[in-house]
Parts: sequence; C-alpha cells; structure tokens
Amino acid sequence: MELQKVKIHRKQENGSAVSQITLDDDYNVPDYRPDIMKVLKEKGELRFDEVKAGSGAVWVKGSLLFSVLYRSEGGSGKISCLKGEIPFQEKLNLDGLQEFGKVRAAGEIEDITIGVINSRKLNVRALVVLRATAEEEIDEEFTTKLEEPGEYEQQIGNLEALHLVLSSRDICRQKSEVVLPSSKPNVREILWRSVELRNVEGTVREGRALVTGEVLVAVLYSEEEESERLQWYETTVPLECGADCEVDEENCICRIAASPLAAELEIKPDYDGEERILVLELSLSVDIRVWREEQIEQLTDIYSLKQKVVPVCRERTAEKLLVKNYAKCRLAEQMELPESQEKILQICACEGQVNVEKREPVENGIRVEGTMTVELLYITTDDNMPVGSMREIYPFSQVIEIPQMGNGLRVELDSGIEQLSAVMIDQEHIEVKATIHLDLLAFLEQQISNIEELTEEPLDMEELINSPGLVGYIAKPGDDLWTIAKENHTTIRDIMETNGWKEKELVPGDTILIVKQVG
Repeated sequence: MELQKVKIHRKQENGSAVSQITLDDDYNVPDYRPDIMKVLKEKGELRFDEVKAGSGAVWVKGSLLFSVLYRSEGGSGKISCLKGEIPFQEKLNLDGLQEFGKVRAAGEIEDITIGVINSRKLNVRALVVLRATAEEEIDEEFTTKLEEPGEYEQQIGNLEALHLVLSSRDICRQKSEVVLPSSKPNVREILWRSVELRNVEGTVREGRALVTGEVLVAVLYSEEEESERLQWYETTVPLECGADCEVDEENCICRIAASPLAAELEIKPDYDGEERILVLELSLSVDIRVWREEQIEQLTDIYSLKQKVVPVCRERTAEKLLVKNYAKCRLAEQMELPESQEKILQICACEGQVNVEKREPVENGIRVEGTMTVELLYITTDDNMPVGSMREIYPFSQVIEIPQMGNGLRVELDSGIEQLSAVMIDQEHIEVKATIHLDLLAFLEQQISNIEELTEEPLDMEELINSPGLVGYIAKPGDDLWTIAKENHTTIRDIMETNGWKEKELVPGDTILIVKQVG
C-alpha cells in the first residue's frame, strides 16, 4: 500500500556549548605613537576568523580588537589614540557534533580593562564569552492519505505546521559619505569614533532581505590648525542594505537579525583638497530565516472491512507560530560623576549596549532580564585633561506576553537600542533615558504521531461472527462517528444511511442504530 506524503522543512538544534575565557596580554605602543600618560577610554570588539566543526567539538579562532584613547606626555592636554588586536583560539566541547557539521558561533565581551604598565606598554585584559550551537536542516515527512483508497476507510485530520522556506547568512555592506558642516574645521586625525545602529528593522520585499534603520556616527578629532584643538562631530546616516533571498513575501513569517561585523571610518579630501569628508564603510552579518504557515491534511487512522490494517507510527516534530511580539522597555536613570574625575563641560557621545542574561517563563508570557551598559565620552573643564569618560551598568526586566503557553515552547529573541540620550543636569549629574526593543518569536514544538507504513493481517472471523450484528447505541460525551463505526465493523456512510442522516454532529444522548457490515 503506497502512502502519499508531504515534506515539512525545519531547522533543528542538536546541542550548544558556552565557554568563558580570559584574554590577558601586554601590548607595546608602536614607535609612531607618543608615550602614554593615562588611559581615558577603551573599547573592544570580537572578530571571528574561523569556526570549524570537529568530532564532538568546535574550534573558534579569532581576535580581540581594541581601541584606546589616552593622554600622552607630549604637551599639555595632548590626546592620542591607538588600535591593536589579540588573537585567540578556543575549543568548545559539543557532544554529538559530527566533523564538518553546521555550527553557528557568537560571542560577547563581558568586561575589558586596559592599564598602563609604563609609557610604552599596556596591559590588555578582557573577559570573553563564546557560544556555539550545532544546527541541522531536516525534512519531516507527514502522511496525507493512501494513494489508492480502494475499500479502505481513512480518517483525515488537519495539521498546522511552519515550513522553513529559507535559512541563510549573508554579509551586507554599505558605504556612506558625510561632509563636515562649514562650522567645523578640517580634520587632522580621527582620535575616537563611535558607530552604533538604531531602530533596525528587517523585512522581505521584492525578493530581497532588507535591513533598514539608522547609523549613529560620532567622531572626536584634532583639527588641522597648529593648535590641534579637539573637535567633536555627531550625525545620523540612513541604513538601507540587503541581500537576495528570492522568497515571495506574501503569507511569510521572517526573522532578519543584523549585527555589525566591521565599521571603518576614514577621512578623505573634498574637491578643494581639504580633509572634510568622512567615509563610513559598514559591514553587517545578516541572519535570514523565512517560514511559511502550511495547512496540511494528515492521515490519522485507517481500517478496512476485509482486512485488519495495522498502522506503524512514528513521532514527528512540527512547529507552529504562537506569537510575534514587539516589546519595549524604557529606562530613566541618573549618572553621577565620581569626585576623582574632571567635571563635565560638554557631552560628546553616549554609547549603549544591551545584554540579555536571563529568560524565564511566567504566567501568560516570558520574563526577560538583562543589563544595559551606558558609556559617556565628554569634554572636561580641565585643559590639562580635556577628555573624560564614565561607564554605568543598569539592570532591566520586561515581561513579554505569549498566549497559549505550554510544554514545547521555543523562543527566538532579538534585542537592541531604539533610543538613547544623555542630558546634563549639572557638571556632575547626567540624566540618561533609553528605550530597549525586544523582538520575540514564540514557537510551539508539537510531537505528532504519524503513520509511516501499513501492514495487513487476516480478520479474526470467529470474533467478527460472535459480535452483535445490530446494535442500538446512545452517544456519550467524547464519542465520534469514526470510532463508533470502526469498533462496530461498519462505516460512517452506512451509519448515516441507516439512521437517515444527511449530515450529523454527534451530541451526548443521541440514539444510533448500527448494522455490522461483513465482506
């Protein structure tokens, strides 16, 4: 007996691993950079060069890229900068992973500290968390019906399942140019730059996965004049880049997550030969997943009046979407400058980073807890130490509603900063306001019993002959015509004809006349 089947494509996680490593190394100041007196601000980024799956383990190879803004010893209030990197390689044990298997790796810097050993040497210490997830794309086959029904009775049910249409990764690049306003002097050297994404959204349109939003760009630079005074400029650049995905956007559910890979900011001359054009080259890693909701028919039971049909069943997994929810968490905090630091004259930049640390189910939803790190760069009132920075970490908690919660819940969550502002109250206090967006997709993993194949055996004729040929039955709660017909060796069609029904929805108390069918 040939069964007709339909395939539902999905992605399955086969395990994950987390490793926390400490990078600790000394870094010699390049000869072309002035001596270091004091570190004013540091920043770190992770770059992954290679992620290799082995038997039962993942090898992650990359570098910690760091930037340092510091006061040098070459004159009163002289500010300089440098960049460097520390390579790393780490093994993450992941049980069940096969060699050359598909692995997704990510990481974050929990803390970075850069200290001065002497005027020509720095100590770089960072706490890094690495995560690896083994993934596999599989096809679940569900039986829809018997290809040649013949004299078989089939019960067909409806199954709602998500079909994974596309799962891919791509790198999107955008190049933008910003001309300094006439009120700003020419650039001699960029000392510090900040590039952050805001209001990022992902959509599928006209066969492309589009990432839109804003890029907040801020630079601290020394001017071309002999005084080399510090200047600050901040602007917003529209973000719009994408990748081909060749998917029909109608009736689709998409999740497009974008994260910065690299952001290069350089200065180039304008038509008059003056260094006034900022060139931003931004690279984003884009994770694209597109699902389509499928309504499929599934063969749930089968029998025959001539043979005993024995279904062979197997558990299959199907996902359905519970909710796509966009939540916002608002923070309003006050930062206080430590007494040991120089007073604030002007805020140059306010940078933020969101870190989700915990997700736990609660009644009718899921509670998301984490922290937001806020860093300020500012101009001080002290000409001998013209630039200062400060950093605070604020906790947040938000409940995101999920209807019909239960066992088998799987959640995908993207977080980021929608808005962030810092306003001076006085020279020692700053009011910080932030809006954090939490974009959630909640799935329900269903374990479905599926008929994989059918075998036939002869009927037990003795049992059949001894069973009553005519039965009067009163329907009870939970009864259905399929079960009654199968147990009494007849068909729903015969029951309807015998009782003179053209259509019938069984209710408790209904009287049913049942005639056994033989042969």
